[in-house]
Amino acid sequence: MLNNVKRILITGGAGFIGSAVIRYIIEHTQSYVINIDKLTYAANLCSLAKVSSNSRYIFKKMDICNRQGLERVFRQYQPHAIIHLVAESHVDSSIISPINFIESNIIGTFTLLEASRNYWSNLSEKDKGNFRFIYVSTDEVYGNLGSTKLLFAEASPYSPSSPYSASKASSDHLVKAWLRTYGFPAIITHSSNNYGPFQHIEKLIPSVIINALAGKPILIYGNGLQIRDWIYVEDNAKALYAVLINGKIGEVYNIGANNEHTNLDIVQIICSMMDYLVPKHPIGIKRYQDLIQFISDRLGHDYRYAIDSSKIQKQLGWKPQETFESGLRKNDKK
Repeated sequence: MLNNVKRILITGGAGFIGSAVIRYIIEHTQSYVINIDKLTYAANLCSLAKVSSNSRYIFKKMDICNRQGLERVFRQYQPHAIIHLVAESHVDSSIISPINFIESNIIGTFTLLEASRNYWSNLSEKDKGNFRFIYVSTDEVYGNLGSTKLLFAEASPYSPSSPYSASKASSDHLVKAWLRTYGFPAIITHSSNNYGPFQHIEKLIPSVIINALAGKPILIYGNGLQIRDWIYVEDNAKALYAVLINGKIGEVYNIGANNEHTNLDIVQIICSMMDYLVPKHPIGIKRYQDLIQFISDRLGHDYRYAIDSSKIQKQLGWKPQETFESGLRKNDKK
């Protein structure tokens, strides 16, 4: 267990998962948080409104590719740990313009690793031993499970399918190399599909809700039978904090909630909930499912992702609290 984690630097803290992690740390611990975020289109400072006035929260607008800026932040705030969440993450965008994903996810991670290693190497031996670098990755680096009943384990081979997942896999390998070559105290996590409050509208669940309310087509790739494991974002935030405090250097932890659903299932569940919660339908439809339209499948679309999270549950005592449906209901209330 880590002791004396007073200052935690979080990259991408204005993003969907990052903001959930910051809210959790500020509300449930006494640690200070230094949030570094470039504030791209996917950032949302409203997601941090509950904690932005807290004296233990500090925000710095910065690109993690800015090595000098990172080093200034390290000198000024002297963090005891880093949770690296910055990432371009929209698969469709990565297919259209992969260069942004190479720059942010690979070059950005390299730059942060080098700045962090330089800072860490100059710490006292005691502080070196207490320092941690948590790299937050994705289950997509493992590729396609197909129609098998297998689950992604921490030792599953990498087989990324999209420019996005390839960029994340590349960063995983960088982190592992810095651990092996320099002894840098890193831990990697792989999370399944997140959902919850403040998720960007380009993602499946918020896009379905917004289009349904507007009476616009709800578009589904292919036959909609692609399977994903879904985790409520606040469950993931708790898992990441557990990894920070109790995780073992050099380990990989998969984080999932055993909530496997097809994309079509997800859309139908949301439409049924909205029939009840928003019974006044747009003109011309009797139920929100009438808006569903199937379109050509995404290039390189993986059929199934599913996480085996038994390792983090057994070793760190973390368990997801929400089912898919209960997480959706909590999101409605927020």
